[in-house]
Amino acid sequence: MSRILSFLFLFAAYSATVYAESSSPFVPRDFNVPAKFDTKDFRLRTLTIHDLVKDYDAVMSSAHHIHKIWGPGWPEGLTLEQNLIDLGWHQKEFQRRRSFAYTVISLDESRILGCIYIDPTRKAGYDAEVYLWARNADLEKELIKTTKAWLKREWPFKNPVFPVTDLTKEEWEKVPLIN
Repeated sequence: MSRILSFLFLFAAYSATVYAESSSPFVPRDFNVPAKFDTKDFRLRTLTIHDLVKDYDAVMSSAHHIHKIWGPGWPEGLTLEQNLIDLGWHQKEFQRRRSFAYTVISLDESRILGCIYIDPTRKAGYDAEVYLWARNADLEKELIKTTKAWLKREWPFKNPVFPVTDLTKEEWEKVPLIN
């Protein structure tokens, strides 16, 4: 495991020097991306490789619920190693300001409750796509409400969309792409 972590750290350092920042950033260069946000029930904070074990437990123990949201597929076949790679990718994308993945964690940091993914979109009429999941439907409803208010209050987006929540799959597929 330590060789994998060493490789990820070296790769992250290398890729930071090789790849240029996007010429059209997802968020304005002067926008201070929130690292965390606390509610009375949970904390949203940057998802990192240090969350590996707790994140893997949350994903795998929530697989049945995740399938209800997005259908079969992920996380089937997810291994701890593959999850580490995914977390490293999310962490790097966050550092590069290309997309933003947040873990939803208990206030004492003992248990991951879900995740939020804020991504750029190529769909007309929207400036961000937001996906999320939580360990159960009740928590997920609260997370959707909290995330929408947080985005409106603290983020520069004018019209973010929650494709899985706000639109059916068929409606989302009909939204035209930006030329």
